[in-house]
Amino acid sequence: MRTIDETTAAATTAADAPTGERADLLVALAKQRHFLRFTTRDLTDEQAGQRTTASELCLGGLIKHVASVERTWAAFIVDGPSAMPDFTAMTEADFARRADEFRMLPGETLAGVLAAYEEVARRTDDLVVALPDLDAAQPLPKAPWFTDEKWSARRVLLHVVAETAQHAGHADIIRESLDGSKSMG
Repeated sequence: MRTIDETTAAATTAADAPTGERADLLVALAKQRHFLRFTTRDLTDEQAGQRTTASELCLGGLIKHVASVERTWAAFIVDGPSAMPDFTAMTEADFARRADEFRMLPGETLAGVLAAYEEVARRTDDLVVALPDLDAAQPLPKAPWFTDEKWSARRVLLHVVAETAQHAGHADIIRESLDGSKSMG
């Protein structure tokens, strides 16, 4: 099986521009990514790391989390369940590291978090273009919320769109609580 890097390298020409369902998936994902990133406009690093609600979430952390989720699901499309952690075997230290993706850590900048997300997005987009078959399926990894089933590349991508949209909504609430700015309205 090819790695994501090999897959993305194969999808770099304009002749490979997606059409049909692939184009629709990429447009839907790009729209949700835009709304998520838009919530961080004109913020300082300190503001991007600030909690403004009862939640532990901050805007920079949400961007980090969505980038991590998208990166992991893209790897799952190519490599199957081995690309994802076995949640049934995770330790407290593993869960603590996972919690760090929901906050800005010392030394992290909003520009750095956004650049990392942009790179993940580029790789995912290239993968969508290069995939030989959106129906290709992988078995889901062990996790408390999965049952024994498979997901197609299409279903994974729809999940990434939904997850990005959900977190864009969270980000909008956090931003409005921060300074009154809204993404829409």
